[in-house]
Amino acid sequence: MSRIAQRFADLSAAGRKALITYVVAGDPTPGLTVPLLHALVDAGADVIEVGVPFSDPMSEGPVIQRGHERALKNRVRLRDVLSMVSEFREKDPDTPLLLMGYANPVEHMGYPAFADAAVKAGVDGLLTVDVPPEEVERVNRELKRVGMDNIFLIAPTTPEARLHLITDQASGFIYYVSLKGVTGAGNLDIDDVSDHVSRIRLCTELPVCVGFGIKDAASAAAVARVADGVVVGSALVSLVADVIAGGGEPAEAMAAAASLLGEIRSGIDARSVTDAL
Repeated sequence: MSRIAQRFADLSAAGRKALITYVVAGDPTPGLTVPLLHALVDAGADVIEVGVPFSDPMSEGPVIQRGHERALKNRVRLRDVLSMVSEFREKDPDTPLLLMGYANPVEHMGYPAFADAAVKAGVDGLLTVDVPPEEVERVNRELKRVGMDNIFLIAPTTPEARLHLITDQASGFIYYVSLKGVTGAGNLDIDDVSDHVSRIRLCTELPVCVGFGIKDAASAAAVARVADGVVVGSALVSLVADVIAGGGEPAEAMAAAASLLGEIRSGIDARSVTDAL
């Protein structure tokens, strides 16, 4: 059983929902990434998504786009991200960690070389935004060879036939995009999210986690009522960047991110307790 699958099994047994956090590697500075990951785990993150910097992050909103731009200005590339994961693993052998990004850097390295390097670094899964399920056979073969999960996005507009195609290829968990648009945009319609999550669950036994539009404890708690986990990205990326841009020290940025995540964790856990009663 992969680290991702084991974490979700443990959470389910405990009656808890997953809190998944996203940061862009190398943003706002390369030296902050690994300490920030540890701070997020200490604040309650169950799974970590690390964004691989890319020049054209098409599914991201302005907040995360700027994070990619800052990381690229810091000359952070895929191999640098793998080095950060290796450093993270020196102190944390347990927290599931996946890379989220776009196909080009992985294809440039080559799927076999990437899979070998990623599993050696301690990566548990991969989410490539722009690789459709119809074209995933080559990368899936290499990921399965080394025991890594392949995470897929499902959107509100995904048709029924394609749901089955995606869930048949996926492992680890399903990432449901709660909004039509880019990361960090719009307001959540929980009833609509619930309907789509229920539809996805008819196609798979994998956990279904929801991202896009989750910014605080209230929105996270609402999503946790209908999903197996919540993903928080733009709110954290924005907060850390604002603290540093305002002249704050890295320790202040990490403390601010940990505080926000702690509030979100409390909101999720409170909802889980309420639902169990």
